[in-house]
Amino acid sequence: MNNIIGLVLSLLLTGGVICVSTVLQKKGYIGDEGARKFVHIGVSNWWIIAMIFFDNIWFAIITPILFIVLNYLSYKFSLIKAMEGGSRSNLGTVYYPISLAILILLTFNSHLLYIGALGILVLGYGDGMAAVIGTKFGKNKIIFNKSVQGSATMFVFSLIVSFIILSIFTPNIQYIGSLIIAIFATTVELFTPWGLDNISVPLGSSAVYYLLTLVVK
Repeated sequence: MNNIIGLVLSLLLTGGVICVSTVLQKKGYIGDEGARKFVHIGVSNWWIIAMIFFDNIWFAIITPILFIVLNYLSYKFSLIKAMEGGSRSNLGTVYYPISLAILILLTFNSHLLYIGALGILVLGYGDGMAAVIGTKFGKNKIIFNKSVQGSATMFVFSLIVSFIILSIFTPNIQYIGSLIIAIFATTVELFTPWGLDNISVPLGSSAVYYLLTLVVK
């Protein structure tokens, strides 16, 4: 029964985030990029639902697979404006649920969902807020049209997310671990073009976290 509840909540969350973003965009409260990143940040919280409700991997992976298909169709035919924003030059919105699916497959049966949580939430909040701040205040460009201001935001939010998760699940490495992960995630995000950071940041950050749990006792 919990799996059914989780699936319903998953669809309500993702659908609700898209609807709210669309309304805010149409009313002019947020722009195209703001709408896309509102979805980007909001959907990352789906992982919390997965951790609480799913005990069957096949139920857990339904939502990512649905959104791989939906996001690709939206990219191809511009179905959902709030998800595309100004990013139709790349498949970033498709790479996002692909990362969700990969991390579910890698972490679910090994009871390491918290490892996946770190990668997805660093992507959601770190990369999401970096784009928002970078778009609005990013005057000092570095590479791939990314800015000092955006990268600094990425670092701060990655550090906060990492510290919270490590404090809960692996408090023995919360300080050094969160710093290492934040530096790694910021660097990878900065040097990854074409929306591929939606894959490199979550998978890479989760991998670093996992390695830290093995190395630092």
